[in-house]
Amino acid sequence: MRKSMSLSISILLLAVISCSRQEDATVKQRIGRVEKGLMEFKSPARMLRPDSAQIANPRSIEERMKYYNVPGVGIAVVSDYRLEWTRAYGVMNVKTGAPVTTGTIFEAASTSKFVTAVMALSFVEKGLLDLDADVNTHLKSWRVPENRFTVQEKVTLRRLLTHKAGLPMTNFDRDEKMRYPTLIDVLRGERPALNKPAVPEFVPGTKWQYSNVGYDVIQLLLEDVTGRPFQRIAEEVVFSPLGMKSSTFEYPLDSVKRQYEAMPHDDQGALREPSMHLTALTHGGLTTTPTDLALLANEIMLSYQGRSQKILSQKMARQLLQKECELDPRMFGLPISMGLGVMLMGEGKERLFAHPGSKLPGLNCWLIGWPERGTATIVMTNGANGEVLAMEIITAIIREYNK
Repeated sequence: MRKSMSLSISILLLAVISCSRQEDATVKQRIGRVEKGLMEFKSPARMLRPDSAQIANPRSIEERMKYYNVPGVGIAVVSDYRLEWTRAYGVMNVKTGAPVTTGTIFEAASTSKFVTAVMALSFVEKGLLDLDADVNTHLKSWRVPENRFTVQEKVTLRRLLTHKAGLPMTNFDRDEKMRYPTLIDVLRGERPALNKPAVPEFVPGTKWQYSNVGYDVIQLLLEDVTGRPFQRIAEEVVFSPLGMKSSTFEYPLDSVKRQYEAMPHDDQGALREPSMHLTALTHGGLTTTPTDLALLANEIMLSYQGRSQKILSQKMARQLLQKECELDPRMFGLPISMGLGVMLMGEGKERLFAHPGSKLPGLNCWLIGWPERGTATIVMTNGANGEVLAMEIITAIIREYNK
């Protein structure tokens, strides 16, 4: 009996090892096809629908990195609702030659907004915030100024998340002869901040206008509701529950994380200094790895399917990925909708959510996921031309995984 049981266990273990090796070999083959399957394209539409000429002339990641003067790339791929592989290419810094690894930390730029949206919806779910209430009912440290545009319609969390709050587009310059601007300085548009203030320019809810400062209103909203700094909220709500140990909204990075920081490079591949805003964080203040972002993307897909609720319930995850408004197709050359902090496209198995991020002088991020397929990919780069390179990489991943 014991001999029979021992033999059975041995056979089972051999079968597991054999399957594991076969699985590893399959994944390596898939990675190889992705690495050598990049295609040049001239428009975002071609990213999802390459033509026969593009397919017949594939390029390698290394070739395209050289072509675009992008020193470093990090990639993470989720398949069947699990992290399947990560890869790193090139260098973090052309001056030191330090290699990019799977632990290299990049700026997420506007992909930070996806994390912000998830955080905000977690507080909606707890009943601490309301998607459709005037945000001034919860703001304490500062309030959105009332004007002729807010007589009937108010700035709400839903409108902030969907860029329909009527708030301005603006850069974030500052008077470098003065102290560093606080978040309140930024929202007021007062020196030492040199940006436009967070004051409605048209009636909230009437049209879509991408607004970074609108997301900074969400930062103050979360801080005022919880009484805690935004960085700590992010750690408690998202990073710690998902094991995102390389992610932070604190900058400059601490001495440990700084060793793994990818430096920005311009369109010629020349080294530049980071230009992170130190107090207005939600519009683009996240530093992270492709692996960490893959954990978040996968968690949202699992929640969407009702298979996890570490941060959001299935109902709230589905609300996050629900169409709130259609965007003008002339903007991107594609029929794109806006969800609660993410861009949406397609139906059924082709339904996807995405959030790109691009930041001068040269760091880029692309996050894209297919909740019905359980597929997601994150591509992060440290070159000004990295956004287009990332789209080429994503095209290769789509062709390999979404057949």
